[in-house]
Amino acid sequence: MTLPTLTDLRNPRLAAALVLAASVVILGSVFASQYLGGLAPCKLCIWQRWPYGAAILLAAAALPAAVPAGARRLLLALAGVAFMVTAGIGFYHAGVEYKVFTGPSACSGSASATTLEALRAQLMAAPIVRCDEVPWSLFGISMAGYNFLVASALAAYALGVAAGVRLRGSRP
Repeated sequence: MTLPTLTDLRNPRLAAALVLAASVVILGSVFASQYLGGLAPCKLCIWQRWPYGAAILLAAAALPAAVPAGARRLLLALAGVAFMVTAGIGFYHAGVEYKVFTGPSACSGSASATTLEALRAQLMAAPIVRCDEVPWSLFGISMAGYNFLVASALAAYALGVAAGVRLRGSRP
């Protein structure tokens, strides 16, 4: 078995398989970190998962040999857009975690009640997992930050293949 060359990597059908595999691995990893590792997700974490689900469906639809080349490229482009969406959410979420941006009031911020009863109601409605705290990081980068980086790379790859962009070092 040989590894794919750069020329192979720009093949839309192989790209669909790679997009599908990457999305399944990423979603599998976050579910494993949640259910096996005990890292409960916040609201923004959940939002970052949905575009991967869309990318899985789009890539799976692009895989069959009977799919016309134009349709396959369109499905890859849409998967690239899904990756851009999750990268954007990941960028925002990482900014919220590192206090660069203000997070959604539903899962971050502080108490702003004026009475004891209002404070009690606000505390009872507060989420268990806050969006503005980093529950896990590696080399100073949170999971949201890694999502931004990986999803940005996947978006560039999927959109590049969809557009027929030639990769450096590949031959026509």
